[in-house]
Amino acid sequence: MDLVRKNVREFAEKEIKPIAREFDASGEFPSRTVVKMGELGLLGMLVPTELGGAGASSLEYAVAIEEVARVDGSHALIMAAHNGLCTGNILIAANEEQKRRYVPDLAAGKKIGAWGLTEPSVGSDAAGMKTTATRDGDAYVLNGSKNFCTNAPVAGTFVLTAKTDPAKGSRGVSAFIVEKGTPGLHVGKMEDKLGMRASATSQVLLEGCRVPAENLLGAEGEGYVNALMTLDGGRIAIGALGLGIAQGAYEEAIAYAKQREQFGQAIAQFQGIQWHIADMAVKIEASRMLVYRAAWLRDQGRPFKVEASMAKLFASEAAMWVTTKAVQVHGGYGYIKDYPVERMFRDAKLCEIGEGTSEIQRIVIARGLLGL
Repeated sequence: MDLVRKNVREFAEKEIKPIAREFDASGEFPSRTVVKMGELGLLGMLVPTELGGAGASSLEYAVAIEEVARVDGSHALIMAAHNGLCTGNILIAANEEQKRRYVPDLAAGKKIGAWGLTEPSVGSDAAGMKTTATRDGDAYVLNGSKNFCTNAPVAGTFVLTAKTDPAKGSRGVSAFIVEKGTPGLHVGKMEDKLGMRASATSQVLLEGCRVPAENLLGAEGEGYVNALMTLDGGRIAIGALGLGIAQGAYEEAIAYAKQREQFGQAIAQFQGIQWHIADMAVKIEASRMLVYRAAWLRDQGRPFKVEASMAKLFASEAAMWVTTKAVQVHGGYGYIKDYPVERMFRDAKLCEIGEGTSEIQRIVIARGLLGL
């Protein structure tokens, strides 16, 4: 794990940190850096070595996400959505032929993966999706739309959910692997976002999209259950993402407090600033323990659903708190783009929303604890 941290931190400091502000400002997808991430193995961390991946543990993956997010949330989100959602769903549900066909290119970064569950009128109530998949001979015809699809504008491989039997509710949801260029698959405009601006996000529109029946991911009706399993793992990554953003903001706040002088001394000498720093450190360490424990449980093959939601909930809210205080420590300078805490503050908010809002995490945790 220490070697993973060292290597990823060196890469992030050298390749990502110098361009983070530029790509945040432009909203452009950082293609060249993402290619380098693929070469380093960061886009296939959880993929078994026999399929071309790094064969890393969930704990090592969480550390890698943390280190990338420490310098830029956008790159970490690109990595998390690719690894944990698209590739992750395929690893959970695909048959061996599908894995051999799709996973090696994803693991190498030759293709970027996107995942579609949320819809324009359906967010937390994913089982209420409107997108349909109708069997027609040796194919399924997909119609509908997906919202907020991370990586969609640059993706080569999509995993998309649709109802094969609308009368069955969540038990009628199935998942499909859809390749870029499939007739009827259209990517909408890139969203102009508050934060994570270098991460490409858009709608995916399906209009008579004819997908070979062999691209059904798992059995009919298993799409919703497999999506929830995918999200369980993804929430560890979002927790790690929040942790990394918080760590980066904390380090920026400490550096600024030591060099900024007011009333004849560094502001680090003032008790009010010291209390902010202390509270930041406590929240970050608590986040780290929750994220690492959830990842460790997953590696041990033990139940981790509740722990993943705990990690995601606490770390995302801690990131929002820490970045807010980091801006406060910087004062007026924290509000301008010359200092990275402004970007970190905007990036942190997504962690409380994506892959299940904080409210949904509380429901998952409570139901798990109560046995409901």
